[in-house]
Amino acid sequence: MRLSAKADYALRAAVELAAAGDGPVKADAISRAQEIPQRFLEQILLDLKHAGLVASQRGAEGGYWLARPPAEITLADLIRAVEGPLANVRGRRPEELEYRGSAQPLQEVFVALRASLRAVLETVTLADVAAGELPESVRELARREGAWDPR
Repeated sequence: MRLSAKADYALRAAVELAAAGDGPVKADAISRAQEIPQRFLEQILLDLKHAGLVASQRGAEGGYWLARPPAEITLADLIRAVEGPLANVRGRRPEELEYRGSAQPLQEVFVALRASLRAVLETVTLADVAAGELPESVRELARREGAWDPR
């Protein structure tokens, strides 16, 4: 899986908001804490706001906060908000692909890949990451032989 800078920054910004708890957090504070370029962060926060994941208020007492409890926002929700579907091939969803002949099984491989991504990204919430307590199923995957192999 290749995660774009935009998706990475969205995840980090949202975790920062989850860790901050209630009340608004200024974009510049998020930017400094996570070393995210502020102009890029503001666009990301706008995308998250349009997706209903973040709320904001302007002014001296303003800032950003999560629109739902962190336990109700998954990493998949955030990635989809800024990038669209979790898995696609040349901009198409796996179930829309049509392969012929010996390449036909590739569609099933790509559907399985998406299911695998969902198995992790739809089970990990912002609350999990902010608390440093990932689901055991995710920890087990990270402990598997070869999981940390950079290939």
